[in-house]
Amino acid sequence: MALLELRDVEARYGEIRALHGVTLSVGEGDFVALLGANGAGKTTTLRAISGTVRTSGDVLLDGQKLFRRTPEAMARRGVAHVPEGRGTFSTLSVLDNLRLGAWVHGNASPRDLAHVFEFFPLLYERRAQQAGLLSGGEQQMLALARAMMAKPRLLLLDEPSLGLAPLIAREIFDVLVRMNESGTTVVVVEQNATTALQAAQHAFVLETGRVVLGGEASDLQRNESVRRSYLGY
Repeated sequence: MALLELRDVEARYGEIRALHGVTLSVGEGDFVALLGANGAGKTTTLRAISGTVRTSGDVLLDGQKLFRRTPEAMARRGVAHVPEGRGTFSTLSVLDNLRLGAWVHGNASPRDLAHVFEFFPLLYERRAQQAGLLSGGEQQMLALARAMMAKPRLLLLDEPSLGLAPLIAREIFDVLVRMNESGTTVVVVEQNATTALQAAQHAFVLETGRVVLGGEASDLQRNESVRRSYLGY
């Protein structure tokens, strides 16, 4: 049984329809990449899952339809969403940001913090620093680390490598792969299709709010249309 299913999901921003009957499935423990041009509906798909945009159609978790999808309710169900722009609390310290990430469990335990710092030792060094004073790469690490503190079953990420140096972006994706290998299901929106397809097991291509292609990531890497449109060769 799939961990997550979208069935004919539609979403609007005023008069603009952003999603046109999106249907896709994400298995437990899967790593899925969502590809597409700007405006294709990738970000809105993540928002539809996490409950930050109104939709019609069905969203299912563990085979059960979710009728009240607020961000808080989804977080309590084990869904963590790292939006584009990271969304860290700039005036709070790194450590306080991480503690806030554990709110669904009540408190941030020393063991949970130690686990996160194993993935991001640089954040341990910066733990007393204000988040707003971190570099862009460090803020992305913090956003991901804060999501990890929620111990999510399903992790949604929107453009995690945006604006980052290639080496830092590679480190971020290395962490995502390690999280996935430890059991976290990952769905990532990423403009760098090469990096996304190398990390993912499955992928979907969206165009104008519709899923037009889906399958194993390795197959999409060999697909001529995907290579020409998103991989640049």
